[in-house]
Amino acid sequence: MQRKRLAVAALADAFLLLAPSTATAADYPAPQPVTGGTVIHDPTMIRLRDGSYVAYSTHGRLEARVSKDRKHWERAAADAFAEPPAWWYGYNDTADPWAPEITYRAGRYWLYYAVSSWGSNHSAIGLATSASGRPGTWTDHGKVFASERGDAWNAIDPYVVEDGGRLMAFGSYWTGIRMIKLDRRTGLADPSDTTVRHLATRPDLPYAVEAPTLVKHGAYWYLFNSYDACCSGLTATYKIKVGRSTNIEGPYTDSSGKPMLEGGGDLVLATHGRYIGPGGQSVMRDRGRDVLVHHYYDGQDEGTPKLGLNTLTWESGWPVVS
Repeated sequence: MQRKRLAVAALADAFLLLAPSTATAADYPAPQPVTGGTVIHDPTMIRLRDGSYVAYSTHGRLEARVSKDRKHWERAAADAFAEPPAWWYGYNDTADPWAPEITYRAGRYWLYYAVSSWGSNHSAIGLATSASGRPGTWTDHGKVFASERGDAWNAIDPYVVEDGGRLMAFGSYWTGIRMIKLDRRTGLADPSDTTVRHLATRPDLPYAVEAPTLVKHGAYWYLFNSYDACCSGLTATYKIKVGRSTNIEGPYTDSSGKPMLEGGGDLVLATHGRYIGPGGQSVMRDRGRDVLVHHYYDGQDEGTPKLGLNTLTWESGWPVVS
């Protein structure tokens, strides 16, 4: 993710299993063909009610791209925000937000995002809403949740889901992935439940795991995270791993039974061919299928970050990219 935390590249994990079988780089399919304005970082995507698509991403005032068919993309004339809310400057001098996540609920679009600076957990997650979901139409509602120096977590990379209540997973380095409950009406942190739950980490400093994504499939919740080092173009070691649990609050384990709180996780997608360091992912449900939305660094274009789309299929109860 083009932002945050400790600038330390972790070594790739060589022996994690992809259920139901071990994958090699040759096994990973190329992303689906896309054209146009596809230079992007940390994408989140949704199909709007008119059938078109919008994707928001890190940088600018949350950069926006639009598409009629999910294949050809154009950079929108406006970002999500026309002007940065004043509170952003308390976390980032350039008011440069990161890692948005868009959802639709109760007749409104909800856009969660992070404001921080590289290598710091003086960070905050914000919320905006829109009736249409289109660029330039968002109303900011301020901070959802924040972290400060000395906290054992980093309040960036939000991902919001519904499971009876409304919950938000988040985290980057600083002991990994956390979760809080949100107020269903306001979308902000629930003042009646301030517990910060712990979903995933690694046993080794600098705890290089971030960008949680939660997906319900069958009887399980699946937790996808990005591991290792992003943001370095051709030398990025980013990759996506997954674990599952019957309870959205965990514990999450991989296919071998290793807890994600102990470094477990099955490899879903990693560097293959020109597609370097895939990560910064979200999952979009589109016309009955799960689509893994991510960025990768193009090995044939000087490591430029680009939009990756892969369908997720499910084999023996585990996700596989196709």
